[in-house]
Amino acid sequence: MSVAQEQINITDKTMNENLLNNDQDAKETEIKTIEENHSQSLVENKSETHSEIVHENTLYAETVFKIGNFPVTNSLLNVWLTVLIVLVLVFSLKGKIKKVPRGIQNGLEMIMEMFLDLFDLITGSRKKSLKFLPFVLSFFFFVLINNWLGLIPGVGSIGKVISEHGEKIFIPYFRGGTADLNTTLALATIGVVASHILGVMAVGAWNYFNRFINIKVFLEIPKKIMKDPAILLINPIKAFVSLIEIIGELAKVASLSFRLFGNIFAGEVLLASMSALLAFGLPIPFMFLEVIVGLIQALIFAVLILIYLSISTTAEEH
Repeated sequence: MSVAQEQINITDKTMNENLLNNDQDAKETEIKTIEENHSQSLVENKSETHSEIVHENTLYAETVFKIGNFPVTNSLLNVWLTVLIVLVLVFSLKGKIKKVPRGIQNGLEMIMEMFLDLFDLITGSRKKSLKFLPFVLSFFFFVLINNWLGLIPGVGSIGKVISEHGEKIFIPYFRGGTADLNTTLALATIGVVASHILGVMAVGAWNYFNRFINIKVFLEIPKKIMKDPAILLINPIKAFVSLIEIIGELAKVASLSFRLFGNIFAGEVLLASMSALLAFGLPIPFMFLEVIVGLIQALIFAVLILIYLSISTTAEEH
């Protein structure tokens, strides 16, 4: 009985060990299967992430193609399109101008009269208004067309997909010209530099130079010190104020460029956000709002250029 009992105990022990080994193998197999499934899902998620197309509203203009080493950006293409539209309109209307206005010419002349009346309020002279009208209106229509072109369907939504750093990035063929800081900075620089050139032509190089580096006030001290001793205190202050004018001129360029860029770029981001929420219907009221904003910003830019021109060409009174 003892031998039979020992054999039974050994058999039971062996069976228990086999069961334990089988359970351990099953658990190891299950863990391995889970790990394989997890790694496979990570690979699938990674591949799905890389297959997604990234489209963001960037502060900078994207390069569409290059002419040699010169990069042609989507905002530059939009600016070229604006220039083409302006040239087509000018040459199409040039041959239709008559002494007795009719139709569209009558409407355009009414618009010109409205602008002249507005300019008269700033310059105080119809002669000056007529002198500055072509230059200032060029800014107005150029900025206005650029602002409105950014609202046309396809601008910002039609483009190409490129691979960069393992990601697929969407680059639109066209982007609003004034939604690029380079464009607004160039326009502001042209306007402010033109005001200085016309200022030199109007009041003379010496007088205009003394607006910023006032040497006249120091030359006046020996002549007037006997009659007015306070000139020793007043004239150096005048010279210091003139130096501040240099900072003011730089601020003009910054304010003109950033105001226009900020408003137009913010409008594009707003429209993109509304379209992402609901593509049909929701963006329409915001598009009408951006049409008004584009008109107002073009008018503000043109009027500020006119103010700078008027101030620069006016002789200082003492």
